Amino acid sequence: MHDILQILREWLTEWGYWAVAGALLLENAGVPVPGETILILASVLAYKSELRLPIIIAVGTAAATLGDNIGYWIGREGGRPLLEKWKAFFRVRDAHIQRGEDLLEKHGPVAIFFARFIAGARIVAGPLAGVLHMHWRRFALFNFLGAVVWVSVISSLGYLFGSQADRLIVLLKKVDLVVLVAALAAAAVVWLRARRRRKERRES
Repeated sequence: MHDILQILREWLTEWGYWAVAGALLLENAGVPVPGETILILASVLAYKSELRLPIIIAVGTAAATLGDNIGYWIGREGGRPLLEKWKAFFRVRDAHIQRGEDLLEKHGPVAIFFARFIAGARIVAGPLAGVLHMHWRRFALFNFLGAVVWVSVISSLGYLFGSQADRLIVLLKKVDLVVLVAALAAAAVVWLRARRRRKERRES
């Protein structure tokens, strides 16, 4: 893992924003490359003032949005036979495809938004949406919104925990980010309620 991260760091140092764009475009188009890891490492470079965080977020959002649209149209034109060949070629797990398919069938376009935060589902969401013939305008809207939020959250985490990037990457590999976000949101709600109660007691 350490050797892989070192290689990715060197690649990012050489290619900068182009590396971010290429990795996120490919990952969201359905190619299993470590886009999330590269996004975190790029944010660490921003933490070290070698790159700029706003540009990383802008480039990452554009690349993720475009990548998912490419995946969508590949899935729509090629259908399930192409999906079967694609998963075998790229060695994408059946469990990831099943997870993405269940999300899309149960929750529709909203699942496109949340799929980015779930390991594996991010790779297959675009092609699966195309295979299932999801309405493109709805797909495009939730795809863009999901890209904005996902890239912003991951980049901000990488920037804020710049000195602990390796640990953050391992954590995100073990725990779906959606669970982490939910936990942080729950903690924020509890904190705000406790603060409001204290304020009410003081005022009474």
